[in-house]
Amino acid sequence: MEQNKEKELLRRIAKLVRQNKELYEKVRVLAESNDKLTEQVDRYERRLARLREGAPGAAEAEDQTRLLKFKMGTVLFADIQGFGKLTDQMDTQSMMDDLDDLFFRFDAIVKKYKLQKIKTIGDSYMCAGGVPQKNSTNPIDVVRAALEMNQYLGDLKKRSDTNRVWDIRIGVHTGPVTAIANGKRKISWELKGDTVNIASRLGSSCEIDRINISANTYELVKEFFACEYNGKIPVKYLGDLEMFYVKGIIPEISEGGRGREPNSRFDTKFKLIQFVDLQELILDKLEKELPDYLYYHNVKHTIDVVTEVELIGWAEGVSEEEVLLLKTAALFHDSGHTVGYDRHEELGCGLARQYLPEYDFSDEQIDRVCKLIMATQMPPKPNNLLEKIMCDSDLDYLGRSDFIPVSNTLYKELREQEKIGSLNDWNKLQIKFITGHQYFTETARNLREVNKQKQIERIKNLIEEE
Repeated sequence: MEQNKEKELLRRIAKLVRQNKELYEKVRVLAESNDKLTEQVDRYERRLARLREGAPGAAEAEDQTRLLKFKMGTVLFADIQGFGKLTDQMDTQSMMDDLDDLFFRFDAIVKKYKLQKIKTIGDSYMCAGGVPQKNSTNPIDVVRAALEMNQYLGDLKKRSDTNRVWDIRIGVHTGPVTAIANGKRKISWELKGDTVNIASRLGSSCEIDRINISANTYELVKEFFACEYNGKIPVKYLGDLEMFYVKGIIPEISEGGRGREPNSRFDTKFKLIQFVDLQELILDKLEKELPDYLYYHNVKHTIDVVTEVELIGWAEGVSEEEVLLLKTAALFHDSGHTVGYDRHEELGCGLARQYLPEYDFSDEQIDRVCKLIMATQMPPKPNNLLEKIMCDSDLDYLGRSDFIPVSNTLYKELREQEKIGSLNDWNKLQIKFITGHQYFTETARNLREVNKQKQIERIKNLIEEE
């Protein structure tokens, strides 16, 4: 009897799971259909507005309007408070000039953090990260901008020579956004969607001179900023939305522990997240520009080395910054093959020096990255722990179970360039190289050395005596 009840319960659960999957699929289809219809309505509304205005060249203007969608953007909505404080005794024009100065300063902050200013009406201010160029750091960038805006206004209020009336409430939310680009030469941006509405709600639910962020944003920035829980607000179709106030940068990763300016630890943690964007850029370059005959020195090899330097690096106890430098060097170590096969290490250093300043790497960091790249020249002769990690990662395949198929791709690559003779000659060369090779780090020796010796025996069995 008990077993029958259990079986019946299992059948009901299985039925509910199937129904849930079917409903989820229907919701997904309806959401896609809604997005398409919303996009179409937006397009028609813009066209109708231009026709009503009777503006010359309305049809051409339509061609200059683009609608772009981003899976993850972060919107900052700032509500400027102060008009209620204005009195007859105040110099209204001076107060409005101060507001213009405030917006001018906000524009400079937005530009500093590579955010996009968004078109608004009245006394509000809006900007977004991850638009129009997507990136992984936009939640952090936007919160940093919000803190700087708040700090700037707070510092103004402390001055004895000013009679400031303006206050600010800031809401920040991360989610999918729809961006509308208007114009051709001078582009203005509009944002639509729930993410914008939620950011606005967060701003209106915020105390004066505070930064109110959603749970979505909080999860993405909590390793960088000290936050405190701020309750919930109801959001249509989404239920209750949790909120958090941002108090400042976490003391341990701020200058002097004051929570205002980031220190070098903050910078390293930030760059480790930013590495995702850099990696996507360089791997895309490799996929498009590497010659077809590179069967070994391809994108897969680069990914393997990036993965291995991180694994060995953490195991060897290096610092966060050193892991960053290792991963960056691994990413660029064979990028020079897009320019030429010989001296590709030097060519890779040239590309690193070209790209890394855009990601705020210091000259010293770039020099260290280039030294790590040059350490992969054959034969390996590392001079320090980081170079040892780099060399071991580059030749990690020597001790892997897939050594034979991987080494065959290298033979094929060299053969097509007429740099090697027969397969038998190649196997003899491999025996000589592997027998004389050593892994330099304890981690690599523990992981690969035993298997490397097995590979030597396997190759010996493949050599044909002449």
